[in-house]
Amino acid sequence: MSKHVDSEEIRETRLADALSERYLSYALSTIMSRSLPDVRDGLKPVHRRLLYAMRQLKLDPASGYKKCARVVGDVMGKYHPHGDQSIYDAMVRLAQEFAQRYPLVDGQGNFGNIDGDNAAAMRYTEARLTEVATLLLQGIDEDAIDFRDTYDGEEREPVVLPAAFPNLLANGAAGIAVGMATNIPPHNVSELCDAMLHIIKTAKHTTDSILNSRVTFDKLAEFIPGPDFPTGGELVESRENVVEAYKTGRGSFRLRASWEVEKLGQGLYQIVVTGIPYQVQKSRLIEKTAELLLARKLPMLADIRDESAEDVRIVLEPKSRNVEPEMLMEHLFRETDMETRVSLNLNVLNRENVPGVMNLRESLVAFLEHREDVLVRTSKYRLQKIEHRLEILGGLLIAYLNLDEVIRIIREEDDAKKVLMKTFDLSDVQVEAILNMRLRQLRKLEEMEIRKEDKDLKAERKDLKDLLKTETKRWKSVEAELKTLKQTFGPKTELGRRRTKIGTPPTTVIVPIEAMIEKEPVTVVYSEKGWIRAAKGHLEDVSGLKFKEGDKLKFWLHAETTDKVLVFATNGRFYTVGVDKLPGGRGHGEPIRLMVDIPNGHDVVKIMKFEGGRRFLVASDAGRGFIVPEDEVAAQTKNGKQILNVGTNDEATALAVVPDDADHVAVIGTNRKLVIFPIDELPEMGRGKGVILQRYKDGVLSDIQAFKLKEGVSWQTGSGVRSETALKAWIGKRAGAGLIKPKGFPTNNRFS
Repeated sequence: MSKHVDSEEIRETRLADALSERYLSYALSTIMSRSLPDVRDGLKPVHRRLLYAMRQLKLDPASGYKKCARVVGDVMGKYHPHGDQSIYDAMVRLAQEFAQRYPLVDGQGNFGNIDGDNAAAMRYTEARLTEVATLLLQGIDEDAIDFRDTYDGEEREPVVLPAAFPNLLANGAAGIAVGMATNIPPHNVSELCDAMLHIIKTAKHTTDSILNSRVTFDKLAEFIPGPDFPTGGELVESRENVVEAYKTGRGSFRLRASWEVEKLGQGLYQIVVTGIPYQVQKSRLIEKTAELLLARKLPMLADIRDESAEDVRIVLEPKSRNVEPEMLMEHLFRETDMETRVSLNLNVLNRENVPGVMNLRESLVAFLEHREDVLVRTSKYRLQKIEHRLEILGGLLIAYLNLDEVIRIIREEDDAKKVLMKTFDLSDVQVEAILNMRLRQLRKLEEMEIRKEDKDLKAERKDLKDLLKTETKRWKSVEAELKTLKQTFGPKTELGRRRTKIGTPPTTVIVPIEAMIEKEPVTVVYSEKGWIRAAKGHLEDVSGLKFKEGDKLKFWLHAETTDKVLVFATNGRFYTVGVDKLPGGRGHGEPIRLMVDIPNGHDVVKIMKFEGGRRFLVASDAGRGFIVPEDEVAAQTKNGKQILNVGTNDEATALAVVPDDADHVAVIGTNRKLVIFPIDELPEMGRGKGVILQRYKDGVLSDIQAFKLKEGVSWQTGSGVRSETALKAWIGKRAGAGLIKPKGFPTNNRFS
């Protein structure tokens, strides 16, 4: 039998509205109950519950350790209805000295390491609270904060901790909510105290309250020059960027590994990295660096070793004693995680539980405001306790003054309590205290102690009432707290000393190609079929080089591995190839088309080493050409750089270097005719089709040469280089047809 459903129980709604409502609930739950820290104690709910549960288990710094499984079980069962692993992971992080600037949990056992190894299972590890954690919990039993019901209503948990420690900025926080995230790097407590003391001091001399502090961010940055990371390192962000980040609550900080040079004698040295960037796994950093080293992408580095014990010690061996340490480190900063950027996004929950981005001043003021609230609440709580105690002491003093009568009433009256209240005008609390007195308390010494206690408590009550009435006195008390905190975690203490050095922004260091690549002599070899390689050493005899069957030598030149090679192709484009990128000379090499995008149907005209500062003479087979500066032809991409524009049926065919003292140009065609004209008749261009160099009825341009007329035209023969200075018959105007070449000129109609 089906159950009848009342139509009034069904509420029609649009699917979009229902989804929006439910997603909003999820988003708010994630933002306020999981991912964002509270600006007052700097804790997320899981961390707050962990510390409170450990306090309930009496795991203070002076007590013994307890199994982490016990703590996690209590947190999960009473306060935090989530998985035990997520709770344990949060607990582990609170104990890691390389993750927390001021650890809140004192762990015993394997809690992971900076290499990225995981902690042991919770059944093997033990923990207790640290002194810092006790400061966060200080005053929790004195009505310092509000409590609320736990998720099942069976227990009570704190809404926020009293926090006598600026945990938000001291330890930082990170979290991703729905539509927002937070990332707060850790800072030095001593510096935070200095900044807050200055805020209080400034407020004393102005009409503004501390909540309306107008302390400039430049001034705050004098006290807090930047984050202080547990793993050290060096902050190399500019002061302007630091101030801007603190002013807006958003920004980033450039963090580098800290290093020093160790001299080994005889001019040798090694670099020792003593601190790595925050949240960088040491093992992964070394692994990645070693991979780059094996891939020959760190030519200045010979070896990397991890000699770390409790402290970080990564040893870097340079390739040569001539390598500058600064140059080597600049290269490593650029290529590895030895330099990172740490972001700042001061997105937190304020005292009304509303998320938002605060700036540095607002977050410091929020902490101070919280400390004043805690001071007021604990003072009121203490005042109530004093009033109660003074009431009891007042009754006891009346009893001492009328001791015989009190004893008589107690012995003889049936309702002694009622008679005492009526006879001496006592309250119920006072009578109960008198009736519960032990006989030993009747001695004279006890009476003197009670009178002294009464006097002291009345003095304390007066001070507390003055404190609650006077804002100045309250801030003076907060100021004293901060001074004590600064003394506890001062720069002279092991935990309080600054670990991250404040450096200067690095200037733009241009690492020369010679420093990037190991300089070695090679012979670049290019074959007729387009295979290229770099044989070791400067070979004087290349006749013994082997090629693929049907292939042979086309070009060769001496170079260094730090050089660039210019490739001029028949499509009029120049391509640039690093000699260090060429395959070795043991095999046949690789096709040049794998390195640069030379289209099918085109071939290489000439290969030469890039030197810079020279001028080239380029020409097409149509007899057109011009002069182009060498610096204009270097290409940055595989696609090359178009210099000589050629027609559909034309192609580039010649390239010659123009000597500095050249005054004439010689052009020869496949028709064996040679023409010579002054070089001044040629334009210098960056790109174009060029001007006519020589006209042809039949044939095309074969080769060109720029030379000094007095020294004559030279060409290569089987026995060496031959020069011809008697050139009067061939000298004419540009674009002439020319005359038949001189006797003895090569049959291939080329100068080289």
